[in-house]
Amino acid sequence: MTSNRHSDDTLLDAARDCVLEVGVRRTKLTDVAKRANVSRMTLYRRFPDVDHLVRALMTREFAALLGQTTGTGNAREQLVSRGVDAIRLLSGSPLMQRVLDLDAELMLPYLVERLGSTQRLVEQFLLEQIRLGHDDGSIRRGDAALQARVVLLTTQSMVLSTRPATSGLEFDALLAELATQLDGALRP
Repeated sequence: MTSNRHSDDTLLDAARDCVLEVGVRRTKLTDVAKRANVSRMTLYRRFPDVDHLVRALMTREFAALLGQTTGTGNAREQLVSRGVDAIRLLSGSPLMQRVLDLDAELMLPYLVERLGSTQRLVEQFLLEQIRLGHDDGSIRRGDAALQARVVLLTTQSMVLSTRPATSGLEFDALLAELATQLDGALRP
């Protein structure tokens, strides 16, 4: 591990602690630097503002969660099971819950204006799985990029809408239905 990477992890760990404690809007670079036991200039050299810092934090955290998912079977079965597992993990993530509790409006640009780095990371994973599914015959032929984008948009709505979606319904039942729908949509 390079010292720069180690330093980034230290900074991101401190940022995570701050966001969990006070939310994104109230997190200040000065507080992050203090928690990381580094100078403000060290932090500013890596992350010029809280937005850049939080984006890096979210990407790191959610990439780690995606890495925890597992699947067996053909590419379609793996995509569906890993996608559902990722939703379950994200919905239980203290960081995601804190952002949605205190700073949900910060997610809006990633829903109506542009895809963020975390969304692109997930989309790349989906694209790779879909191409593998084309190769093994488990996913219907089509434009892999379009298929990946539709799966991304479908699954991200489950993460961001867990609270209203589970009003009067069981979360596990919703995830089972999502798995059925994804499997059916991708099946040849």
